Amino acid sequence: MRWLLIPLALAGCARMEQVGRAPAFEPLEGSNQHHAMYSAPFPVSSDQNGPTAASSLWSAERGALFGDSRAAQRGDILTVVIEIDDSAKISNSSGRNRSGAESMSIPSLVGIPQRIDAQLPDGASMAEAADTKSKSSYQGDGSISRSEKLTLRVAATVVEKLPNGVLRIEGRQEVRVNYELRELLLSGYVRPVDISRRNEITYDKIAGAQISYGGRGQITDVQQPRYGQQVADIVLPF
Repeated sequence: MRWLLIPLALAGCARMEQVGRAPAFEPLEGSNQHHAMYSAPFPVSSDQNGPTAASSLWSAERGALFGDSRAAQRGDILTVVIEIDDSAKISNSSGRNRSGAESMSIPSLVGIPQRIDAQLPDGASMAEAADTKSKSSYQGDGSISRSEKLTLRVAATVVEKLPNGVLRIEGRQEVRVNYELRELLLSGYVRPVDISRRNEITYDKIAGAQISYGGRGQITDVQQPRYGQQVADIVLPF
């Protein structure tokens, strides 16, 4: 029991550092976005900078008027539009009813029941040897009602370009108001063809999307059960 209290005490001491202070932002240094931004870009093919491209009136460079400004390489930034408006309602009902009756009697059988009746206690008779009845019923109802609505926009960074051309993106957005920090995390895989000309992509085109929207701070701490209560809910069998 003593060894169980040591990690709880250490966790409590770590939270004591936030007393009277606003929650700190997560540092960008060391993250995948930071490495993608500061890493050297991949070399550009010489075919795109040859004599033909130099003599053309229309430049295909990404910064040109008619150039493609969509995110395509490691370190590029694109906007992810999150518009979730889902609702689901499921209702199930089932019922079962079963009844049965069975009786058996031997009023006469070459005089055998009468001879047996003479040996039976008073009131017992083979005329009604067995009489059974059974009845069972079951009824169950269940319903699920869920509604979610979320509208957000977040800038994400291309942290990796896979060999098949798919881009792995990650995004983080933190907004601190007084002593409460609102945090939005996003990661997943996108195809370059799904990125619009405005360099935007909707969340439903992100494969393996992981979206986390929450917060931390004084208000969140009050809404969460204490460590001891969480441990008790897991350990106690009743």
